[in-house]
Amino acid sequence: MTSKQRAQLRSMANTLQPLYQIGKAGVTPAVTEQLDAALEARELIKITVLETAPESPKDTMETLAARLRAEPVQCIGKKLTLYRRSKENPRIELD
Repeated sequence: MTSKQRAQLRSMANTLQPLYQIGKAGVTPAVTEQLDAALEARELIKITVLETAPESPKDTMETLAARLRAEPVQCIGKKLTLYRRSKENPRIELD
């Protein structure tokens, strides 16, 4: 992913509200499965990492990106954004 594409995704993510939270249980298989379905449907998702989470937001983003085969877009404070192109119904066209 180029820096221009990442910048395009960051600008799209500005208007998104975080739909998912990672809490004290951390990144469980159930959370991974739920986020996998969300990425397939939306392609770009924003996640909040709560104070009680066992890992830092940056570590959580790396873990999720590896498990979901997604691109980490950004991590600001406790919010992180992930992108993965949909196999069935691609919606976001990157430059």
